[in-house]
Amino acid sequence: VSKQPQYSNTITAEKSFMFQKYVFMCLFVLCLSTPASGAKIGDVAMPDQMSVGAAALGVNGLAMRTFTFFDVYAAGLYLAAPSKDAVAILAADAPRAMVMHFLRKVEAEKVESAWMDGLAANTPSADASLKERFARLGAMMETMNEGESLECLYDPAKGTTVKVRGQVKGVIEGKDFNDALLACWIGPKPGPGEKFKAGILGQR
Repeated sequence: VSKQPQYSNTITAEKSFMFQKYVFMCLFVLCLSTPASGAKIGDVAMPDQMSVGAAALGVNGLAMRTFTFFDVYAAGLYLAAPSKDAVAILAADAPRAMVMHFLRKVEAEKVESAWMDGLAANTPSADASLKERFARLGAMMETMNEGESLECLYDPAKGTTVKVRGQVKGVIEGKDFNDALLACWIGPKPGPGEKFKAGILGQR
């Protein structure tokens, strides 16, 4: 009986090893190209989803608000359907949410001033009613410390619920109010800057 060549088993083993190596490399590359679960910017983890009324919202984009060399807060915009179009987002009367996670102390007066500056810059035609509602928003502000959050949750059926440290501070009526509020971030002159705007629009 003739014997099989000794080297055939060696060749088979080498082919098996090369195939396994190929599969491993493919899986490795796939892991690198697949986003990890959870939304994160810098060292701040943000929720992937949140609820506003009966609507489930997903994170549209994240951005970091910086001042000089310091990170001030991490922010997330949540929408029912992702969009990179600021005009379309503001036009839709749909649930949405803004979430800010503070990374350093910011006094209440500075937060209030930022809202008023954003209104003047992005909604210059604001009427007395809208300015009064922004004044109410300013009155709800408190000094924010590291690790604390500020949320503005818009439900078309109710208005904008403002939460500070998870506690409801009030509800402000009107889509026009929430449009002007969100425009402070994604309007033509975003207070935190164009890089920030691109981040929460998911353009970066």
